[in-house]
Amino acid sequence: MQKFIRQFKGILLSFAVFFSGITGICAAEYPERPITMIIAYAPGGGTDLVARLIAPYIEKYLGNNARIIVSNKAGAGGAIGFTELAKSAPDGYTIGFLNTPNLLSIPIERQTAYTWQSFDLIGNLVDDPGAFTVQTSDPIKNLKDLVEFAKANPGKVTVGSTGVGSDDHLAMLIFAKAAGVKLTHVPYKGSGEVRGAIASGQLVVGAINVGEALQYIKGGSQLRMIGQMALKRTTLAPNVPTFAEQGFNIEMASLRGIAAPKGLPKDVRERLVKAVAQAAADPAFLKQAADMFAPMRYLDPVAYEKEMASAEKDLRQLWKEVPWKE
Repeated sequence: MQKFIRQFKGILLSFAVFFSGITGICAAEYPERPITMIIAYAPGGGTDLVARLIAPYIEKYLGNNARIIVSNKAGAGGAIGFTELAKSAPDGYTIGFLNTPNLLSIPIERQTAYTWQSFDLIGNLVDDPGAFTVQTSDPIKNLKDLVEFAKANPGKVTVGSTGVGSDDHLAMLIFAKAAGVKLTHVPYKGSGEVRGAIASGQLVVGAINVGEALQYIKGGSQLRMIGQMALKRTTLAPNVPTFAEQGFNIEMASLRGIAAPKGLPKDVRERLVKAVAQAAADPAFLKQAADMFAPMRYLDPVAYEKEMASAEKDLRQLWKEVPWKE
């Protein structure tokens, strides 16, 4: 009997070791299949370009032959993509970019299927100041010229943005109120579309972030920034005066970071956080990001969460003062 008990214990121990090994193998296998990275804006915009740039680096640091597929889900100022990301399975196989203030402003103005708390924040990558941009052939050289033209042509100054409640749309509303002018907002699915509309003469002003505008200018687009919405002149555009320098105390920017649906398994979340942090610090990635004028500002999940909470508070106050409904 004692011999049988010893043999039985031995069998149990063998099974325990076996299944422990299997568990370890399974955990090490993530990701076992391709990861979808959702971009809530059209191809060719700043978020899309950064996403496609960093994806191979995240694959590198995740290991296990990881593969990331970028999927553009544009529309409704980003709400379509944000909703799809929030509703996806929290298994690590769907991640995506979050863009502020759109992520925060849309739930303030209307009912949505998500809030920023619907996501596990992985890490912020970009902090891109807003800017007003015109064609290089346009006689408008600065904000003073823009105000004079807008006053002489009420409602005829069209301003394109990436959607209602975007950083550029909010800045346009604040600027119009401060300058005492009437501007006409024209929303698009991404900054690439805004650029095209300026080039074709459909728009007078393109509200495009500094990094994005510089990318387009480098690519041959005939654009000129007439003011940037940074606290002080960014090193990316040292020759472009700020709005504050031109008499308008307006500061607005777009954070772009990576997140996943709320409820990721702890080990998967830790692996993603580590891989994104390593990718964001990779010298080769940073050089490429600098070459494409992407203003990097990495925030770990804790710092990213604090930034979200603070920005949401500010936007709720702004909604009371300047509601952005169209």
